[in-house]
Amino acid sequence: MGSCVSSTDAVLERYPREFTQSSFLALLHELQETEGYRLFGLFIDESLVAVASVSIRMSAWYGRYLWVYDLVTEKAHRSNGYGNELVSFLKQWAKDQSCETIALASALGREDAHEFYMDGNMEQSSYVFRQTLG
Repeated sequence: MGSCVSSTDAVLERYPREFTQSSFLALLHELQETEGYRLFGLFIDESLVAVASVSIRMSAWYGRYLWVYDLVTEKAHRSNGYGNELVSFLKQWAKDQSCETIALASALGREDAHEFYMDGNMEQSSYVFRQTLG
């Protein structure tokens, strides 16, 4: 498991938003500076098959915790245990960073993802609400 992704193009392909390489790298730099944002990738035969973006946060509710912004396994590589391997890595890394909890949000329509998280002993503890400002 590596803590750096060798190809920004490989990561860019996994995000639904449109980024240029330079705008994505600028965003990553800002997130790293302000949020402690990190990317972790799982590679099989030098090919990126799963990626996670995370940061360590603090709250009165969770204490010190790892927030998972994104967790994506390539469609062609799902059901091979790669997502579980990446989540296991994240859990151990979070423990090594003195985190008490791991947390994430998942879109309402992602029943397959919800099942994956619950199978991994995660529990649904809240809803996330948002409003676009503009």
